[in-house]
Amino acid sequence: MGIKSFQGKRDANQAKEESQILVADYMTTNLITFKAEDSLDHVIEQLITHKISGGPVVNDKNELIGIISETDCIKHISESKYYNMPADINNTVEKYMVTDVDTIDKNMNVFDAAFKFISSHRRRFPVVEKGKLIGQLSQKDVLKAAIKVDGNTWL
Repeated sequence: MGIKSFQGKRDANQAKEESQILVADYMTTNLITFKAEDSLDHVIEQLITHKISGGPVVNDKNELIGIISETDCIKHISESKYYNMPADINNTVEKYMVTDVDTIDKNMNVFDAAFKFISSHRRRFPVVEKGKLIGQLSQKDVLKAAIKVDGNTWL
């Protein structure tokens, strides 16, 4: 005779309460941002000082125009300092930032965002609302959400 259920009989009152765990609940809103005209030396200094691996690039209207990362800064270093060449005068964020930026919605489920991290190989996603940058979700933010959530309540 086989086992029919490992869980036993359930009470009608034990129905799972559906509550979404949203990006808005875990995104960082106090961001270090950069401008297109900032120098890469300034960016490198900020990344080291704040122990971050990159940040959004915004215009004067706080609209997202790109992302600059450690990798982008390393490209600059490899192009000039590695070959013992003088630093490029035009070593601005605008020259090295990535402009094709994937964003996510603040109302997306955090664990759907986790899947997007896996499939895109990104470390962070800016959160934009009506064209304005309102936050950023990192892989670490998803881990924080996972720790706080009971395994039976994941959606």
